[in-house]
Parts: sequence; C-alpha cells; structure tokens
Amino acid sequence: MKFSIVLLFLLLCFNKNSYSKSLSNTEKLYATAKVWGYLKYYHPKVAAGKFDWDQQLFDILPIVEKAADKTQLSLLLNGWIASFGKIKSRVKKSSHDYFDQNFNLAWIEDDTYFSDALSATLKCIETKRHQGNKYYVSYVKGNSGYVKITNEKPYQNIAWQKQEYRLLSLFRYWNIIEYFFPHKYQTDKNWDAILIEMIPKFLNANSEVDYHLAMLSLVASIDDSHGSFVTPQTFNYFGNKFIPAQISLVDNKAIITKFRDDSLATVNDLQIGDIITKVNNRFVESIYLENEQYIMGSNKPRKMYSSQSFIFKGSSDSLEIEFVRKGISYSKTIKRYPYDQFKKKAVNAVGFKMLDNNVGYLNLNQITKDEIGSVLQQFSTTKAIIIDIRKKSKGTINIISDFITTERTDFYSAIAPDLNYPGRFIWNKGYQVGNGEGERYKGKVVLLVNEGTQSHSEFTAMCLQAGDNVVTVGSQTSGADGKVSSFEMVGGFKTSFTGYGIFYPDKTETQRKGIKIDIELKPTIEGVSNGKDEQLERAIQVANGKK
Repeated sequence: MKFSIVLLFLLLCFNKNSYSKSLSNTEKLYATAKVWGYLKYYHPKVAAGKFDWDQQLFDILPIVEKAADKTQLSLLLNGWIASFGKIKSRVKKSSHDYFDQNFNLAWIEDDTYFSDALSATLKCIETKRHQGNKYYVSYVKGNSGYVKITNEKPYQNIAWQKQEYRLLSLFRYWNIIEYFFPHKYQTDKNWDAILIEMIPKFLNANSEVDYHLAMLSLVASIDDSHGSFVTPQTFNYFGNKFIPAQISLVDNKAIITKFRDDSLATVNDLQIGDIITKVNNRFVESIYLENEQYIMGSNKPRKMYSSQSFIFKGSSDSLEIEFVRKGISYSKTIKRYPYDQFKKKAVNAVGFKMLDNNVGYLNLNQITKDEIGSVLQQFSTTKAIIIDIRKKSKGTINIISDFITTERTDFYSAIAPDLNYPGRFIWNKGYQVGNGEGERYKGKVVLLVNEGTQSHSEFTAMCLQAGDNVVTVGSQTSGADGKVSSFEMVGGFKTSFTGYGIFYPDKTETQRKGIKIDIELKPTIEGVSNGKDEQLERAIQVANGKK
C-alpha cells in the first residue's frame, strides 16, 4: 500500500498537464481530513475495520504535503481510494423521518479541492456506503440512540512532538463531531471553519502546552456544556492554586457568594457580597473574554457559571484585587492556596420544608427516591409546591411527574444518529408521562431553574412541565439536555459531548437554548451581594398567586 502511493506520487511529479491553482498546506490537510473521516465511516471496507486507518493517515500525510495543487491532490486521493479494492454494497432506501440540519455532503463536489473524478468516486461511496455493524462506532446498549466510539487507539505513550499524531488527534475528533454530534449545526462557528482554524494550531504547536491548549480550544468550540477536556498540562497552565472563595459573575463583575474555607477567607478579609471588579489590575470581563475560547458551555450563562477557575486560579501565591464593599472601593492583596488545603464543610442543605401560606418546597438536589413519596404525601394538601431544580437531581422524576400529571402526555422528542447514513439523524418518539388514572395534585407547581440546571435536571424540568398546573421561574438553563457520549482523544485524554438530541414535542430546541421559562428572572448585583435568593423569592410570589 505504502509503496503504491509513493509510486503514484512519482507519476504525479511528471504530470506536465496540471494547471490547477496551487493549494496551501492548510488547504491540503483540510481536504485530507474531510476525505479521511468520510471514508472511515462510509467506505464499506474501511468502516468494517479492514484497514489500520490511523496508519493509512500516517502513510499518506507526507505525500499529501508534496502535492502541488488540486489536480495532484485529487489524483493522489483517488488512487488511494482505489487501492482499497472494489466495493459492491447495496443500500436499501430508508423510510426514516430524518432531521437533516447537520447533514451536508456538498463538500464532495467542491471544485476548490476536488477534481470531477474524485468527486464522482466519493459520491459513489455514498450510494454504496457501509451498512450494519461499524468498527469505529456503535450505539450504547443496543439501539439506545446515542453513540459509543469504539476501537480507537489511545496512543498514551506517544510524544507530543510527533506532528502526525497531533493531526490524527484533530482529524479524529473533528470527524466524530462532524458525523455524530446532534447539535453540530448550532455551533457559533461553522464546523468546517473550525477545522481550517485548528489545523495550524495542531500542526505548528511549539510546546506540549500549546498542543494541549489547542485540544482544549477544539473541544470548547462545540459550544456544549457536556464538553469536557482536562489534562495536567491545561490544569497547570491556568494555575493550581485557588482563592478561598467562590464567586458568581453578574453583569461582568465577580461577586463572592460562598467560602471554600471560612478561616482562610477571614484571614484574607473576604466577605460575602464583595464585588470584585479587577484582578491583577485587569477588569474581570477582559480576563473572561480572553479565556472564553477554553471554557466549556452551551451558552454564556453556563460559561460564566464555570469561569471562576479561569479568572482567579493561578500559580502564584497571591493576587491583587479591586473590589467594592458596601459602596466603597478598595484594593488589596489576597492569597491563593492549593485546593487540598481548604477544610471541607458539612453540607446542611434542606431537602424539603413547609413555607408560609401552605406552600411546600422541594430541593431535588437533596431529595432521594426513597424519601420523595412520603414528602409528596405531606404536601398533597398544599396550595402550591416549589420544586428547586437549580442543581443536579437524584432520579425522582417519575414519582413526581405521576403526582402532578393527570393525563398521559408527551414531554420530549429526540434525534439519534443513523449509523448507516453518518451525519443524518432520525427523529425518535419521546416518552410519555402521567398514568391516566384520574385526578392528581390540585395545587400549583412552580419549577425553579437557572444555569446550574443541566442535563438530567433539564430533562427533569421538561418532564415536570408536562404537569397539570406548572409555571417555570428562573433564568436560562445550561442547554445540554441529552445523554453523554464519551471517548478518548489521542494521548488517552477523556472528552465527551451531548450524544442524544432532546427537543420539546413541538420540536423546539433545548440544546444551547435551555428549557422554556414562563417567568424569567436573572439575579442582580444588589441581590447577590446582599445574599438574597431573588429567584426563590419570585417563585414564592408566584406560588402565592402573584404574577
């Protein structure tokens, strides 16, 4: 195989009839990445695992580099494809109800990169694409709707300096998202543009840290709160020491809302409600914007929720802050500490309680399945129940939905990747709630959500919204509402993405947008700095009949 490609290239060198426009190295690698990934999931023999596909890339990259223009690149790629042998697959016509906003194979006929002959070859592969069990991808637990990436070599002991492995890391990740991420169409930047932008970063990484930051930026570019990527290199780059306080970003200012360690916060004279405007003589907003490319999140509220590590972490023992306390501006030096130096405090959060005026309160982060039945029985005669879903919930969704939902009703629709037609997604009918056995809870239900409401908690909120008399109060949720697909990048570094697309029954998106909110209320600087839970206060008003 390797010998035949080299021979082909020697023939190309003597091709005197090539007058096509020259291609830059980035353009050649862009075209190669697209073709390599397409063959990986479409070509019957490649998708079945008949070739060492990573090695195929390693073999062809040096030759791609020497191709001068589109004509030579197309001849090279066409000859490469021909070396895999003839294909005879037959594809049955599908009757699926497709969601096709992610699907785009128009690049196959882009004459900037591909000759007519190569385009015809690629188009033929689409019509004869692989069917059945795939070598590199499968469904999790059968036909469950989200994918498991399989048989990818982790290359845990490969030195970062090897350029071909850095490119493999980019090409592998980019194509997984290209064909199996349900929400690729929603990314802020066009996914093809991301590939072009990232090739020089991966190709020309001057240090191990540069390479890891390139991987981090790539993962963050899918704009998904389920995205994840942490390595020792990225952790140390942003620093391994923390201030003894936790903050919330409101109107581009950092407000201290909790302490990591009470005694260390006292030593540094930090107070709940302090409004930090500058860090090391730089505005908090500027630091956030500089690091936004590395912060995971489906939307800005979630990115801001996750941003404090990027603003206040560091390697030095201290930092300068400017802050406002009770209307007066101050500046001073505070210390940073290793995380294991903080003394853990016992969590005394309330799982449920009775509020004034016969209103019940449930905190789904604290209530367990074993407790929920008896609590709902206690609340059965209340005039309203506030259900707080601003953190993770603990699997009580079915019990609560049966309690507040009279009639059987749909509460979501979903899309799942069609592995036999990669890049296309199939609409699946969602699950119904309510057991249809007559009257249930007669009071009002107020759901409380914010950017901390993510994934299963968003799914829980959607389910409960199908109840009989439900109002949702709060601010934009995290916008990552489906099951998670995880895999390893080159080097063995774990990452993940939302693998199953969740929509409302009317096909309204929840990814990035978050769940539907009836009464929107964002916390204010004044409220947060004074320790008020403005969203809960508003929920209590709604529970008591105030609009």
